[in-house]
Order: sequence, then structure tokens, then C-alpha cells
Amino acid sequence: MELEKCRYIVVDGPIGAGKTSLARQLAQHLHADALLEAPEDNPFLARFYADMQRFALPTQLNFLFQRADQVRGLAQLDLFGRRTVADFLLDKDPLFARLNLNDDEYALYEKVYSHLKPQAATPDLVIYLQAPLATLVDRVHRRGADYERSISEHYLARIADAYARFFYRYEEAPLLIVNSERLNFVADADHFRLLLSRIDGMRGRREFFNLGTQ
Repeated sequence: MELEKCRYIVVDGPIGAGKTSLARQLAQHLHADALLEAPEDNPFLARFYADMQRFALPTQLNFLFQRADQVRGLAQLDLFGRRTVADFLLDKDPLFARLNLNDDEYALYEKVYSHLKPQAATPDLVIYLQAPLATLVDRVHRRGADYERSISEHYLARIADAYARFFYRYEEAPLLIVNSERLNFVADADHFRLLLSRIDGMRGRREFFNLGTQ
């Protein structure tokens, strides 16, 4: 795969996997626009982590509208449009909804999602970052965001499992599954160069990258 020809790249993964850091770095490398989630703009998120059952629906709908607004223009990408690297995949939005909403709330969410989903473009490449639960927990605690301090190990485990199940079935775009446990794309330039080489070497629609197995 020729990375330079990709117009729309998505980096995704569970909380703590490093998706935003990698998306920023790829965007800088490619002189592309970075399309990043803005959790700080969701007024319900901190309250959700304090009381998940009560605030799950407004939190999820706020993220859905935010993400849909961000990707709306990508469907009109043309030959002369700037490249875009995003740190979220709209197709994955129902993953969190299914985890956190009750049946009635999820039915309402599905109706809203079905009206917004067709606006999303299909990525040229999706990079799915995964890591062991202990690594995710450590990274979340080390970055020290106030609203994340109450995230339980159990909740992170559920998210990681849901991501694994989602990407096991994902076939809409070429997919590179990366074990990020021993990779630091920001601090180690060699790691980033290895990733770029692995992308350029992709020949199938689903491939894997683990440090030491390139």
C-alpha cells in the first residue's frame, strides 16, 4: 500500500492505546489535516464517568453528533483535497452505545445513528491499535486526565474486548492491526519508521504488526 496515496486514514483503538498521538504524528508526516475527537467539548463526559447509568445517553449522543459533524465533509474528498488523518472511526460509534445504553436508549440511539451514518466516507486505511489491559490501565492513569481517574479496570476490559470483536468483523477498509504494547511512535523515531515500512508493505486487506515481527 502506498501511504502517500491515501486520502483518508483512521487510527482507532481503546482508551489508552495511543490513537490520538499516532494520528497527530501521521498527519504531521503526511502534511495532512488531523481530525481529532474533542472529549473536552462533551459537557456530559465527566458526569458519565461519575454516574454511567444516568449520563450514558446524553454522553453518547453528544459524541455521535460531534463525530458526524467532523466527518461530514469527508464524503466529498476529491483528487485535490487535503489528506485527513482521524483518531476515530464513525462506524465504531455503536460499540460504546451497546456497552453503555439500556435497550430503550439504544433503540433511540440506533434511529439517530441510522440518519447520520451515510454521511461518513470510507477510509483508505484503518490502523487499529491494541494493547494488553495492564498497559491500557497504566497509560490512562499516567496521563492524568481528571475525568479519567475514575475509569475502572473492568470498564477498560469491556471496551478492549468490544474493540477486538468489532475489528474481528470489520471489512469495510484495509486494516492494519498493531500491538502497541512495546511501541512508542512519538518518543521513538525507529518505531514510527517501522510502522511506515509495514504500511508500505501491506498487500492484503487485513494485516498485523508486532514489534520484532516486521
